[in-house]
Amino acid sequence: MSSPSLPGGASIAVVVPCYRVTRHIEGVLARVGAEVERIYCVDDACPEASGDFIESRVVDPRVVVLRHPENVGVGGAVMTGYRAAIDDGFDVIVKIDGDGQMDPRLLPGFVAPLLRGDADYAKGNRFFDLSHIQRMPLVRRIGNLGLSFLAKLSSGYWDLFDPTNGYTAIHARVAERLPLHAISRRYFFETDMLFRLGTLRAVVVDVPMDAVYDDEQSHLHVGRALVEFAWKHVRNFGKRILYSYFLRDLSIASLELVAGLLLSAIALGFGGHHWLESIATGRAAPTGTVMVAALCAISGLQFLLAFIGYDIANVPRRPLHPVLGRQPVVYRPPASAP
Repeated sequence: MSSPSLPGGASIAVVVPCYRVTRHIEGVLARVGAEVERIYCVDDACPEASGDFIESRVVDPRVVVLRHPENVGVGGAVMTGYRAAIDDGFDVIVKIDGDGQMDPRLLPGFVAPLLRGDADYAKGNRFFDLSHIQRMPLVRRIGNLGLSFLAKLSSGYWDLFDPTNGYTAIHARVAERLPLHAISRRYFFETDMLFRLGTLRAVVVDVPMDAVYDDEQSHLHVGRALVEFAWKHVRNFGKRILYSYFLRDLSIASLELVAGLLLSAIALGFGGHHWLESIATGRAAPTGTVMVAALCAISGLQFLLAFIGYDIANVPRRPLHPVLGRQPVVYRPPASAP
């Protein structure tokens, strides 16, 4: 897949989390284009000493090695790179994995929507070209379908897919307003980023891309991820609804949600009580009782569907970074993982 040319006038930095990637990292760094001014390689207490390996083998003057004394996870490594790039004054920050699955030559396609002012955050989508999906292992395909739906619920970005894709670009003015210390430090961080961006009403776009599946080893087990991530998605979904529809705004959708939940609860409670009573006594419930329960159930469902329709249409459309100014950022060293 070819890359479009870049609009000029912005400084670009790349963050590469490095953990067990010494077999691929030289090739990845060699393919980073001249449009990038700085490459932050974050050695996340790698047992292969990836930081030392890079410093001894890579002569590119753009490369800066950052080290963690303890492993904090891929999310923690990316946040360290973000902080360094923000503090050094870069405009756009691109995150690329060091295992060779992401082609650095595609970087202009991720940066261009931000530089044109069309988006605040861009992420890869490996499912855009259906002819290339067959190259993705079946388990990953199935897992990504489930994770994508959960991410839509928890983040509110209903028009996005492939939420675990780690090829991303973010405008620094938006990144510096994120609570970097609170974003998940392990593999959930890509979808947690979407949730945090949603609370800012940042515009996020998918960028079609092809992934490379060769001899690299994924440290993410899809089955365990679905189970582990499920409760985190539920938590973020609850927070998003509270923030978006009750704390930061009160719209017709807020009333639809309250009415839908209330009527559904009445239908379940009232109807369930009389249904159990009918079973116990052997007498059919009166027609009026059945009608009240049915009316509450139907009305509650209609209100909930109306809320869902509003929520789907409520995806942010106005980019945030053009109206934001720079703000000072205090560097916080990464905390040890719990």
